[in-house]
Amino acid sequence: MLHKKLINPKSIVIIGGSDNLQSPGGRVLKNIIDHNFKGKLFVVNPKKDNVQDVKTFHNVIDIPNVDLAIIEIAAKFIPKTVKILGQQKKTKGFIIFSAGFSEKDLEGAVLEFEIVNLIKKAGGSLLGPNNIGLINSNYAGVFTTPIPKLNKNGVDFISGSGATAVFIIEAAKSTGLTFSSVYTVGNSAQNGVEEVLEYFDTKYKDGESSKVKLLYIESIKNPAKFLKHTSSLIKKGCKIAAIKAGSSEEGNRAASSHTGALASSDVFVETLFKKAGIIRCYGRNELITVAGILMQKEAKGKNIAIITHAGGPAVMLTDVLSKNGLKIPVIEGKQSTELLNELFNGSSVANPIDFLATGTAEQLETIIDYCENKFDNIDAMVVIFGSPGLTTVYDAYSVLDKKIKTCKKPIYAILPSVVNVKNEIAEFISKENIAFNDEVLFGNALTKVYNLSPPIHERISSKDTDLKSIRKIIRASKSGYLSPEKAAKLLTLTGIDFVKEYEVKNEQELLEIAKLLNYPVVQKVVGPLHKSDVGGVILNVENKEELVQNFKKLMQIEEVTSILVQPMISGTEVFIGAKKEGDFPHIIMAGLGGIFVEVLKDVQSAMIPVTKQVSLKMIEKLKAYPILKGVRGQKGINIKAFAETIAKLSTLLQISPEIAELDINPLLATEKNIIAVDVRIRIEK
Repeated sequence: MLHKKLINPKSIVIIGGSDNLQSPGGRVLKNIIDHNFKGKLFVVNPKKDNVQDVKTFHNVIDIPNVDLAIIEIAAKFIPKTVKILGQQKKTKGFIIFSAGFSEKDLEGAVLEFEIVNLIKKAGGSLLGPNNIGLINSNYAGVFTTPIPKLNKNGVDFISGSGATAVFIIEAAKSTGLTFSSVYTVGNSAQNGVEEVLEYFDTKYKDGESSKVKLLYIESIKNPAKFLKHTSSLIKKGCKIAAIKAGSSEEGNRAASSHTGALASSDVFVETLFKKAGIIRCYGRNELITVAGILMQKEAKGKNIAIITHAGGPAVMLTDVLSKNGLKIPVIEGKQSTELLNELFNGSSVANPIDFLATGTAEQLETIIDYCENKFDNIDAMVVIFGSPGLTTVYDAYSVLDKKIKTCKKPIYAILPSVVNVKNEIAEFISKENIAFNDEVLFGNALTKVYNLSPPIHERISSKDTDLKSIRKIIRASKSGYLSPEKAAKLLTLTGIDFVKEYEVKNEQELLEIAKLLNYPVVQKVVGPLHKSDVGGVILNVENKEELVQNFKKLMQIEEVTSILVQPMISGTEVFIGAKKEGDFPHIIMAGLGGIFVEVLKDVQSAMIPVTKQVSLKMIEKLKAYPILKGVRGQKGINIKAFAETIAKLSTLLQISPEIAELDINPLLATEKNIIAVDVRIRIEK
């Protein structure tokens, strides 16, 4: 938890402050002075008696007690400085700009560890090291520029990268996006993104705190904490958009199952964001555009009116919105005719509403009034208004400003003429408006906002699960793959139907079980990872002679330890798998099964706990969903049973966190039921 003296200090010391405004110590002091810090301000500089007209000390031992220390000195001197501050000067807030710690080498990591322990013992809070600082309404504790315009209703921004934070602030400035606070966490030695989110969550006050949070994340060290506080903030009415950098992997790791091949690290991030209700972005401009949309009024539906005097951008925007689930409804009828009569000849009101390059500010106002008051099939408006550079457009932007503030329906302003009318745009932004400049970027961002699913918080019932018996098997098992018998038993104890099977290791055992079989049957090898790849599956075995012959053949395959014999059953092959990585909760993946699961990659994923309702949504999003429902006279499968099986597997994973990887492939599904015919479970303890 962040200490209040880090957030709102009454006194600040700059360790390494200077007159050189090209140095971090000089620039942060200048920023704090220029942005009217109300408390006491000190500097420590061994060579200066006065720095930027601020009281200066040669040694940290000589300063008075101070709430916050901002440190920019060589890494090797910082532990001693922090010790004095924490033990003798009652300092509780620490911001360390200096680099040379865990991001550099082992020696730096040891220094960092020492500093964190000293700060913990003092009961303090650290941001950094290797960051650019903190900006809030109390002080501008950063060594960079520009300092964004601060507004209590602006966005809260947390960044794992100082440079990226600067670039985002710079880009946001041109759109009119304002900030409530900016936190950069650097190495996150004590406090990272999760701890700042915790602070936002615990200190949130409706009507006072910012409702929009932006995140640039390079690592999620505590997924459970991250999920807890993002979900809580969203429940309170906040919106969160985030970039998670490092989403690709250099070379796929060797997969130990179908699930392993499909479940990359990025899938865990994707499902975590989905579960929390976070809008995922992939670039700075997309993040800023999403933030600008979130700062507007919220629409009641997905019906958009596009109002333009430039046909091309309207067509491109229409394409993006309509392809991504938003609607551009046709505007027709008596009132549309009335509106058309108010416009110049050649205009169109069908939607997009094109009032031509010669359209006036008065016509723009009339169009907006009709969309606001007379067209019931419109939920929000997008206005695209630029200029060929022949005249000024102050009047049109003045209309936009007035209508954005007074209309109940949201109005999004796309102002593409960033050169011809830069002065008019600057004035529009100065009135606390957001100006978007690219219709396609805006359109993609708008669809992400409007199509965002609410966070998932439902709990799972385990009434059909034999918890004690499951835990007994898990406790008795060593790390590695469970035997086929144990794996099948776990599914059965979870309430998942598993086909009757026999495992045989020699011909004598085979002859004994042959007396119990009803043909045809299937024979499968035990041992090799992917049975089909080694020719380890034989279908439609019709009699005892074939059974024995196949057994001898299969046992010759390398790594085979035994043979499974199952009744031959039919159905549509589907797949459910699960994987755990690091401290993330398990993810469950589901889709079409069989040997093509990795080729088609038609799977959907969710993070546990997964309810039956969430399972149904996963299935409905599959490209193969029409096939699973039944198409062109072909019978479908029991979708309800498929969803219930996914939910039951979620319960098993909650009971058994030691399960590192699980494949049920295939499940054979018919219109009546669903039954597992093959399962692999790997335990990590």
